[in-house]
Amino acid sequence: MTQGQSLNISSFEKDKLHSGIKYKKTIVGNGSQARPGETAKVHYTGWLLDGTNKVGKKFDSSKDRNQTFEFGIGHNMVIRGWDISVADMKVGETRVVILPPEYAYGARGAGHVIPPNATLIFEIELIGLS
Repeated sequence: MTQGQSLNISSFEKDKLHSGIKYKKTIVGNGSQARPGETAKVHYTGWLLDGTNKVGKKFDSSKDRNQTFEFGIGHNMVIRGWDISVADMKVGETRVVILPPEYAYGARGAGHVIPPNATLIFEIELIGLS
């Protein structure tokens, strides 16, 4: 995805339990199903969603650093939307996730990078579980 790219949000699925989260699988995984309590190893890129449903400014990417990111699923180590989304993925899967503020950084934002009440877009690739 690139900055300025339009998102056809109507083609995204809604999370069954958390209807504010929308996602689209871009690569279907055929590995193990993630579960809370496991450690997920991912690559990701995050963007802001602009006001016209286009990809906004990129704010972070593990791929740019050429370093995977690991976190415990369900341990509140990451934003709520990540815990929910990654727990629904299989190893090998890549999905684009749209997280409204209540599943991201909410009214507080995150420093000077993510403004308050920002909707975020993440492309997440689940590489492995342990």
